[in-house]
Amino acid sequence: MTVPPHVEVPRTCDSVTPECPVEGTIYGYTPSLEWNAFFAAFFGLCFVIQLGLGIRYKTWTYMIGVGLGCAAECAGYIGRLMMHNNPYNDIGFQIQIVLLIFAPAFLAAGIYLTLKHLVIQFGEEWSRLRPRLYTYVFIACDVSSLLLQSAGGALAATADDDARIRDMGTDIMIAGIIWQVVVLVIFGAIVAEYAIRTYRRKASLSPSALGLLADTKFRLFLGAVFVAYITIFVRCVYRIPELLGGWGGDLMRNEPEFIALEGWMIVLAVLAQTVFHPGYCFPPMSGRKGDWRDKLEFGFSTVIYLQV
Repeated sequence: MTVPPHVEVPRTCDSVTPECPVEGTIYGYTPSLEWNAFFAAFFGLCFVIQLGLGIRYKTWTYMIGVGLGCAAECAGYIGRLMMHNNPYNDIGFQIQIVLLIFAPAFLAAGIYLTLKHLVIQFGEEWSRLRPRLYTYVFIACDVSSLLLQSAGGALAATADDDARIRDMGTDIMIAGIIWQVVVLVIFGAIVAEYAIRTYRRKASLSPSALGLLADTKFRLFLGAVFVAYITIFVRCVYRIPELLGGWGGDLMRNEPEFIALEGWMIVLAVLAQTVFHPGYCFPPMSGRKGDWRDKLEFGFSTVIYLQV
């Protein structure tokens, strides 16, 4: 698809007219009705499924992270549907730019939560950190990324014609996304290092750990976590040059790339996190037999997410 040409339009434009063509908007195109309706419906359905599975299996913290991510994605694409009806719709633009920017941070939290439980099951003694520290450290990093992205998105979306405020918001968003990529890289390195250390101590694994490794559902769960990790990582990397190109830049005005590298990457991540839910694929993550420390962790995670 050819990038729409840049067209200068009056600042008073609030709908598409001969004097205010769609090429004069930041995106330069009318967002697709079909794709955005599909994404909104998909994430809305996954939000409902995540709530149901979370309640059934008592995977509370996982439900909060992935559920909020699905809800934000759904609302973000509703914002793009509003822009389909009117590409100059400021409210629709503000909704989609803020929510779609930070929603994957919630989904990443669902990935971070798995490491603690993997370490508990396969061996705490050769882990670099105590299992619970993985949850606290990475969710804290995730929340800091979330705050940067949401604050930057809000500034940029509400800047109107103030270029200085818009650029400041964009820079904050970029910093948040870069920080999210850095955290993802660190997390991936820690997981890889722990997996190598576990493999070298395979003879020392407990019968329950060996049983997990032989369980097809658990292997599918690990594959799903890997798919979610890679797709979220690809999406975050895509967003960096998109925003660095500036508002109305060529990459930002290319809808097919947005659909593929933003929409479909997160669809694959959420699909993996929903179809291969830890409630039935990795029972140790279920809170059905949790002690008071699990309840404390659930409360901590609830507070930090609600504060955001």
